[in-house]
Amino acid sequence: MATLLLLRHGRTTANASGVLAGRTSGVRLDDLGTTQVERAGRRIAGVAIARLVTSPQERCRQTAAAVAAAQKEAGRPKPRAVVERGLAECDYGEWQGQQIKVLAKEPLWRTVQAQPSAVTFPGGEAMTTMQHRAVSAVRRLDAAITAEHGADAVWVAVSHGDIIKAVLADALGLHLDLFQRINVDPASISVVRYGADRPYVLASNTHDGDLSWLAPRPADKAAPGADGEPDGEADSGAGSDPGAVVGGGAGPAR
Repeated sequence: MATLLLLRHGRTTANASGVLAGRTSGVRLDDLGTTQVERAGRRIAGVAIARLVTSPQERCRQTAAAVAAAQKEAGRPKPRAVVERGLAECDYGEWQGQQIKVLAKEPLWRTVQAQPSAVTFPGGEAMTTMQHRAVSAVRRLDAAITAEHGADAVWVAVSHGDIIKAVLADALGLHLDLFQRINVDPASISVVRYGADRPYVLASNTHDGDLSWLAPRPADKAAPGADGEPDGEADSGAGSDPGAVVGGGAGPAR
């Protein structure tokens, strides 16, 4: 099973001014957002990535460019960011471009917070539709990347807060109505593996830390037995799927 890094775009001018950007064109990273995505790119540069996909929105394409540049700086081939429309921002319809503080006074706002599965934004998208197309895109891509590059492959999907929260909720087995319990900050990285039996959420909303522990490693050599031959089986590496380990397991050996 491949490993998916879900990266939210960095802070934008709209984020900083309290505007719901949605799919508005021309929304770019601000100075802090640029610094955030450069840091995220350096974190990801600890591991080679098999594929880099991004939402079509400009702020995500800027973020993906920072990831690609960091891979090149690490001495690897610079990946080409591929646009995936399934990862596009939610279509907020008439809410798009409005101030959050104004939208928070709308009756629908309370439903967005408490029962998002019942929400269709006026002139826009239902939140259930948003989750379905994002999860479908991620699972389709993950299966294709695993088939092409093997179970140890690591890939990056750059998207938006609500999109990543919806994908994480699905991976955690949470109903969409509980997805507001998940926090996804600008330029944060969450890690998911889709196993044969279930998804595994390895991390969520992380801001710091080298991610080289996700890189595939050679199978550990088993300790020799009395006859000089190895006893037991070698560890099968990052891509193995033994199921949930009772007691929590030993974790990565680094």
